[in-house]
Amino acid sequence: MKRLKIETRPIAGQKPGTSGLRKKTHVFMGQHYLENYVQSIFDGIGGLGGKTLVVGGDGRYFNDRAIQVILRMAAASGAKACIVGQNGILSTPAASNLIRKRSTSGGLILSASHNPGGPEADFGLKYNTPNGGPAPEHVTDRIYAATQTIAAYHIIETGDVDLGRLGTSTLDRMTIEVVDPVADYAALMESLFDFDAIRALFASGFRMRFDAMHAVTGPYATEILEGRLGAAPGTVVHGTPSPDFGGGHPDPNPIWAKELIDVMMGKDAPDFGAASDGDGDRNMIVGRGLYVTPSDSLALLAAQAHLAPAYAGGLKGVARSMPTSGAVDRVAAKLGIACYETPTGRKFFGNLLDAGRATLCGEESAGTGSDHVREKDGLWAVLLWLNILAVTKQSVADLMADHWQTYGRNYYSRHDYEDVEADKANALMSALRDVLPDLPGREVQGLTITSADEFAYDDPVDGSRSEGQGLRIGFAGGGRAVFRLSGTGTVGATLRVYLESVETDPAKLHQDAQAALAPVIAAAEEIARIKAHTGRAAPDVIT
Repeated sequence: MKRLKIETRPIAGQKPGTSGLRKKTHVFMGQHYLENYVQSIFDGIGGLGGKTLVVGGDGRYFNDRAIQVILRMAAASGAKACIVGQNGILSTPAASNLIRKRSTSGGLILSASHNPGGPEADFGLKYNTPNGGPAPEHVTDRIYAATQTIAAYHIIETGDVDLGRLGTSTLDRMTIEVVDPVADYAALMESLFDFDAIRALFASGFRMRFDAMHAVTGPYATEILEGRLGAAPGTVVHGTPSPDFGGGHPDPNPIWAKELIDVMMGKDAPDFGAASDGDGDRNMIVGRGLYVTPSDSLALLAAQAHLAPAYAGGLKGVARSMPTSGAVDRVAAKLGIACYETPTGRKFFGNLLDAGRATLCGEESAGTGSDHVREKDGLWAVLLWLNILAVTKQSVADLMADHWQTYGRNYYSRHDYEDVEADKANALMSALRDVLPDLPGREVQGLTITSADEFAYDDPVDGSRSEGQGLRIGFAGGGRAVFRLSGTGTVGATLRVYLESVETDPAKLHQDAQAALAPVIAAAEEIARIKAHTGRAAPDVIT
């Protein structure tokens, strides 16, 4: 065993965000690239001397090799201990829980979330802070600064650590504890929900299908749903994590989880369907014959959360990202609790959760969670739905129909134009930004524009201001069109267009969403000139 100091050069222009650093897998596999970034994380958080880290990931290609490098570098940097999920597996919410439960100095999570995996696909790595949440900007700024000045990294030359065997070992002077990745998380879920009621639901003949999409939630869902709650064997499909996610795209939406949608819309469909993503922080909810949008799911969970033991005392508040529909706002108003509209990014929710201002939070991109951890949590959302179904004894369709009758319906859809050339995407946004001041009062496609602005957020907890968070156009009656460029991909830019209209007429609560949104869709195209700027006649993905 030998300690090495390897001379290297700075990583030019690699600034991590809330989701850490995501690149093509072959980039991370390049000479010194992973090592440079890991050393920059260690340097950016003030070194590892005497610290304990949680380490794990979603099982995607190169995770196993990267974890071995991380452990050798942590030992060389003087870490006290690393707690690692067996075989390197830890879902993102499970890692957050472990960081919090074991009071560690944070953790390294290896994931590119819902992005595809494999040698030609994507890889990611992020640092989560001691509260279990993604690193805030002042931390990522320090990590970025370290990437610009790094001259060497430290590593121990030794064989691989056996991550398949539970227990404790040492690497140089560092302790390595390999833990069951599911046990602590499953215990947390059992403390939040009425497992007896859910067991009785399954015992009554209730049928469910959970699509783990060959990703990390397979072992978690199998243990909890089939092992602890008594769901029928085979309830969890595609439950074994695969380095390339079975060749699929582990994003739980009607496009990439089409197999589940087909089952739930077909004859003899189960009562309830759900899916989760690559690292386990997103969810999709489907009833028999009904897809529930993430925005509607958040609103329903906020309205019914009191039926689960952990939330029986009521909610402190709720939060949603700005592009998410205003459906949860209506619930918050009726409950008399605060509703916060934040920029996209989990760190904004984390501030509100840490300060005790919010209990539930969610994003339109299928990420929902609560104050039990500091990450979104896909399986948690599924279990809360099951708890509500068990108590109310209603179907998903009946629950949503009653909800819309009470609060009205926010018809909502997201249109994604993927891998748009960056210059074209930026030109569209720039042109739209220039005309915003002139839009209010105009009528477009029969809709009157009442507001147009670029969203900025003043954090009520730390006082920080975040600008340039998306372009918003509001229409009379509560409709909206929102335009953002997404940074979750690794090639080009994804233009996301969020479309919303509000309906309170009981006779119009069960329309096809795209038909109900047709005037807003047409107005968004006319105002932003999407086809003219991008050459795209239609979005790549509609959710």
